Amino acid sequence: MAIRTLDGRRFADMVLQGAQHLSNNAKSVDALNVFPVPDGDTGTNMNLSMTSGAKEVKNHISDHIGNVAGALAKGLLMGARGNSGVILSQLFRGFAKAIEGALTINSVEFAAALEAGVTTAYKAVMKPVEGTILTVAKDAAKRAVAVAKKQTDIVIVMEEAVKEAKASLQRTPDLLPVLKEVGVVDSGGQGLVYVYEGFLAGLKGENVEGLKAASLSMQELINTEHHKSAQSHIHTDEIEFGYCTEFMVRFEEEKLRQSPFSEETFRKELSQFGDSLLVVADDELVKVHIHAEHPGEVLTYGQRYGSLLNIKIENMREQHAHIVNEAASAVPKTARQKQPYGIIAISMGDGIADLFKSIGAHAVIEGGQTMNPSTEDIVTAIESVYAETVFVLPNNKNIIMAAEQAASVVGNRVIVVPTKTIPQGLSALLAFNPSASPEQNEKAMAAALSQVRTGQVTFAVRDTAIDGIEIAKGDYMGIADGKIAVSEKDKLQAAKKLLDELLSEDAEILTILYGEEATEEEVQELVDYIEATYTDIEVEAHNGKQPLYPFIFSVE
Repeated sequence: MAIRTLDGRRFADMVLQGAQHLSNNAKSVDALNVFPVPDGDTGTNMNLSMTSGAKEVKNHISDHIGNVAGALAKGLLMGARGNSGVILSQLFRGFAKAIEGALTINSVEFAAALEAGVTTAYKAVMKPVEGTILTVAKDAAKRAVAVAKKQTDIVIVMEEAVKEAKASLQRTPDLLPVLKEVGVVDSGGQGLVYVYEGFLAGLKGENVEGLKAASLSMQELINTEHHKSAQSHIHTDEIEFGYCTEFMVRFEEEKLRQSPFSEETFRKELSQFGDSLLVVADDELVKVHIHAEHPGEVLTYGQRYGSLLNIKIENMREQHAHIVNEAASAVPKTARQKQPYGIIAISMGDGIADLFKSIGAHAVIEGGQTMNPSTEDIVTAIESVYAETVFVLPNNKNIIMAAEQAASVVGNRVIVVPTKTIPQGLSALLAFNPSASPEQNEKAMAAALSQVRTGQVTFAVRDTAIDGIEIAKGDYMGIADGKIAVSEKDKLQAAKKLLDELLSEDAEILTILYGEEATEEEVQELVDYIEATYTDIEVEAHNGKQPLYPFIFSVE
């Protein structure tokens, strides 16, 4: 049966099927990561991001496709994890913007929305790389637009988009040499293909092939979503404004004609009423969370733009015992003024977290190689440090985009220092000067990144060949500044060869962060090797307690 108009309910089915299909295949997407390290997480990141979007859609199902698409975009935005998750969120943010206010859409509008999503996603990436999820999305959208010019059936348009997405995915190794060398297609592109396959099934009113009791599985998927809403984290130990106030404003055209809405202006005006402000807006509604002393004034201001929905006001001074989070519980129960700056680091391992805290980090988010924090996790941390300017150290190249996205949705001034490794994060933090201006610190912290080299030892999860090095499953790899340098059967042999690669004549300090899989005896053997071989190198060793990586080396 031909489908010539797409409404919100059918689109919601598409989203839920897309999320389910991606969830079912997340591990296979993880396995496509180019490096054979045991923490490939593109599938995990995309799955958690899409799950967040599906949850929001599930809570906002209606006939209005503009509203449902907006819910998807909002859920993806706040749940986005890793570069792949952020790009996925931008694809559907552009999609939602393109169909603003639409009750239903036709084939041409559907295809145009896919193309608008691609435009938004490309703009979100500072240096777009072809042969990735971006290319797959672009080629699929381009095909959809071409078909929609002659075809009114949205099913056929989606079928052709899926077909082209698969063909584009197979071409990714021709555009990205490292994929061809390893013999895989792009992992993010594969994840998007799974989403689009699910979309097609939902559009046809079918379940994704192989699924049983999909509705129950999806409900379980939604109910087990593990991260809490940023709006639920209330820091009652530092209360200056006593009422946690949450509400939404559904825009009304008549009011907008009198008071045109600008998200930037809205956020700026609301900031005068309190703190812990979070504003998320699309063209249908705006959601607000704020700690205010006079919530009535906040609601009156919001009502200038439309009708109020889902109002919740809690007296934090009376109910703090029930809603305070762990970070706030350690703060003395006295109100304090906002600090001039705060520093957030993202790390894996309790020992590394303690190290960051010992040299000045105000908050540490657990995450990194095995689990990238979501945009919302980072937003919550930004709020928790309660500072005029917040510096975020992602310490992983796959977290930088999520950190930048978090910075864009909060009212605070947030500076993301693009640290790609734990050693870079430590070096940047040591370069911080509390008496310097934010601009001076940003420059100094960024400059510090080039003064440190990073080495990592981990094990291979599959056989492969990359950069001319043959790697067997179970081998230990030495990774120097993101590039596999050595592969050995023995852990210590790999570590020693990696150190030989890292330690140049001008190296002065070596810091060893040893993980859960390294013994004290192995650490001592490495220290003895360095002291005997490189007599001018100062060696420090810390128990980072990180998983999967027995050794992380920082060379300065």
